[in-house]
Amino acid sequence: MEPIETKQQYSDYVDKKSPNSPIIKNCFNAFWVGGLICTIGQIIMDFAMYKGLDKTSASTVVSIVLIGVSALLTGLNIFNKIGKFAGAGSLVPITGFANSIVSPAIEYKSEGYVMGVGGKMFTVAGPVLVFGICSSVLIGIIATFFN
Repeated sequence: MEPIETKQQYSDYVDKKSPNSPIIKNCFNAFWVGGLICTIGQIIMDFAMYKGLDKTSASTVVSIVLIGVSALLTGLNIFNKIGKFAGAGSLVPITGFANSIVSPAIEYKSEGYVMGVGGKMFTVAGPVLVFGICSSVLIGIIATFFN
């Protein structure tokens, strides 16, 4: 093998060694798995409303159930297999949020419950929460001034 001297040579080398990704298949899998997760959420919501809950309470039930199931599946190492198959289709709905909290907690469990689980649980989801909450507060303040 000859030495790589330029960025273009390196890029050509990486392109030659990297396997081609089946983009259409990956998009299709992400689409139908994400749609299935959302359909399951809609079924749970319809059932909760059928049992007498209002729309807001039923939405809360859907969030709790989907987060709980995805956390359980992450703990059983099933969600990771679904994620490898479906890609963003499994990560975009609320299930991805639960996975991003549970995965580091499981990974760092050996370091103890305080410094391992507690300290690492929000390494992925923490910045998302911080920026999400800050931007919603900012938008709320802006909306207050314009109303």
